This record gives sequence, structure tokens and C-alpha cells, in this order.
Amino acid sequence: MEAKAGYKTTEFWLSMVAVLVGIFLAAGAVPETHWAVKVAGIVASALAALGYGAVRAKIKAGEE
Repeated sequence: MEAKAGYKTTEFWLSMVAVLVGIFLAAGAVPETHWAVKVAGIVASALAALGYGAVRAKIKAGEE
């Protein structure tokens, strides 16, 4: 079975939403946020991106 293109998967879109929310939090787009919220935004963005990359790598490895 051939893997779908990355942008056609639910995992991609959920990861994209998590990354965007994290970027908004880290950038201070939400007024009067504590510094810990900004750090949590950075961490959430990084974990979402790494998680998505790991899942895609696993899928691609099984495709061979």
C-alpha cells in the first residue's frame, strides 16, 4: 500500500494547527501572557513538528 502525500493526512493538519498555536503563543500574539506560556508555545511547536516527522519517517520506512 502506497503512503499518501504528507499534506493529505490528518496527522499533518493536526500538527500544523499545534505548531501555529505554539508560534502564536511564543510570539506573544495573546496579550498579557506569562513568560511560561511563551516557553510552552515553543515546546509545543517543537514537539508537534518532531512528532509529525517521526510518524512520516516510520510510514515511509515501511513503504519500501
